[in-house]
Amino acid sequence: MEETAAAPGSAAPGRIVLLTTSHRVAPGVLSWPAWQTLREADQVLCADAAHPQLPYLREAGVTVDRSAPTAAELVDACAGGRTVVVLPSGEGDQALTDGLSRLAGSGRVQMPDLELLPGSYDLPGARLLDLVQVMDRIRAECPWSSTRTHEGLAKYAIEEAYELVEAIESGDRDELREELGDVLLQVVFHARIAEEEEDEPFSIDDVAGTIVEKLIHRHPHVFGDESAETPADVHAHWLRTKAAEKQRDSITDGVPLAQPALALAAKLTSRVAASPLDVPLPRGGSIGYELLALAARAEAEGIDPEASLRAAARAYRDAILAAELADGSDR
Repeated sequence: MEETAAAPGSAAPGRIVLLTTSHRVAPGVLSWPAWQTLREADQVLCADAAHPQLPYLREAGVTVDRSAPTAAELVDACAGGRTVVVLPSGEGDQALTDGLSRLAGSGRVQMPDLELLPGSYDLPGARLLDLVQVMDRIRAECPWSSTRTHEGLAKYAIEEAYELVEAIESGDRDELREELGDVLLQVVFHARIAEEEEDEPFSIDDVAGTIVEKLIHRHPHVFGDESAETPADVHAHWLRTKAAEKQRDSITDGVPLAQPALALAAKLTSRVAASPLDVPLPRGGSIGYELLALAARAEAEGIDPEASLRAAARAYRDAILAAELADGSDR
């Protein structure tokens, strides 16, 4: 198409407003500057007949012309100081912005003011919505994912948890971010499977809602009227709240026996230490009882025995690698 845009020197070139919105925010939820601009605009254009904002704009009394102008046509539409708002329409957006760039760079066209106006912003955590949508599609269309069960995925949750711990201990920030994502995937995957249960289905929203309620209930010093001056105060209240919630018959209830033995020993000794009980450590002739005593000592000193042993094991591995390297250099 031949360019017919206003020549340089023409008065009142007008304004083009490219209105952007986030698909992660409900349609119709727009910023006040966006609504104000839409209502005051001389013309609002949208090439997408199925644009999710259209019903809400019509309800608000904003007239939208469904057309896909070229860059030159859009510039001409702004002549005389007019303001034209363009809603994003997908594939044609890049061609339009490229055309406007070419016109601006030609030096032969008096360009309107060009404004990029965010109509809505992603809230923190908005990309979690993308993850849920991706998981829905994978569950429906992937031959492997569509047949997974809670039981079949259980081992991956354990593996990913260990890889996360390794990333934390290594200090690699990129690896940490990736492993946190892998752990999060396990949660979303299990929640998606749970939606299909006939008897007691639940969704990722139910999972999130449950933990939100729990966190609020267990932090009355943040969300309520109670106070906690020290981390020890917080921990003591947390234990009291958990005991009241679970109505446990024993302080050992809820301690997973399948966890690594050293961590299990430390957990049991910590439960005893936080209770009014005085339970001496059992004594025996095997090394297991010695390890139990070491775990209790570590817990009493505020040391994670599992992490401490892993650190020592890594140091030993490095020594082995150094010995192998030295041995190889002598050959």
